[in-house]
Amino acid sequence: WLKVAKCCTAAMSLSPALLRRQDDQTSRAVIEALESYAPFITLAAVETEAIMKRDEEDGVKLADGIKLAQEKKVLPVLSEPPQYQRIDVQGKPADAVAEEIITALGAAKDSGCVCIIVGLSGTGKGTTVSKLQQRIPAASTWSNGNLFRCLTLLALEHCKQKGVDASQLEGELTPENLQAWMGMLEFGQFGGDFDIKITGLGLAGTVSEWATTVLKSADIGKNIPVVARVTQGEVVSFAATAITTMASAGRVILLEGREQTVDFIPSPYRFCLTLADTSIIGKRQAAMKLSAQVVKALADEASHDDILAALQREVDAEKAKHTMI
Repeated sequence: WLKVAKCCTAAMSLSPALLRRQDDQTSRAVIEALESYAPFITLAAVETEAIMKRDEEDGVKLADGIKLAQEKKVLPVLSEPPQYQRIDVQGKPADAVAEEIITALGAAKDSGCVCIIVGLSGTGKGTTVSKLQQRIPAASTWSNGNLFRCLTLLALEHCKQKGVDASQLEGELTPENLQAWMGMLEFGQFGGDFDIKITGLGLAGTVSEWATTVLKSADIGKNIPVVARVTQGEVVSFAATAITTMASAGRVILLEGREQTVDFIPSPYRFCLTLADTSIIGKRQAAMKLSAQVVKALADEASHDDILAALQREVDAEKAKHTMI
């Protein structure tokens, strides 16, 4: 392994500080350091396969949810999908990818717009969004997660008041009930900032007030998948209105997701992050997992060679755990 260490030091030296960053520079440095270590390549291939499989399964579930929403007339049937500007991120630091997007946004980054970013898991969507937030003062992110939590809260409260056990929740998710619960959610400016207000079934509060308490309850977390399966359309429709409202107020809304859902969010600013070599997806994932584990036990004075040896030991531990070879 000493030979590997020597060749990789010239490219990018490993340090405890670099591993603690947990960003694109971290993954790049770890990949460069382990590129010639065969067990790492095997581990990365396993990660790539798992990610691609999970993405495919998620895509099928989302497509089913969108089809159901269209059958309920909650979402329209698109005559053709919107077009995305493709950005090959291979070999590019996240700052360079963010710069391409900023350039494409032009004046809209100052007046307000919706910037949609899609791509396979591991292509750097989250990192790119973070870079954009750092460089665009008016940037805000949007996640549908809290909307699903709001609906789950209302569904559980409905069951409680009706005397229906939570295990029977799915039977209460009728189009009529969903429409009623969506009517209990309002998006607007409350308390000086954009928020979602929940009013109904004896509940009264906002997402900002309940995000880390009520909406994080174990019961809600347990039942979100049940609710999400049949509310993709309702959530996407609500999100489209909310996001458009914020953009009209001068915000730059950064939205990352899957085409199946974000295709229904109106915006001319759409970007798809791609990788010509999909094996890099698994390498990035493996690199981040390894660095996060190794950095826990690193001394501040650890050298490049110390860190490389620790990374290789962690790779071997993962290899033994999964009995890959």
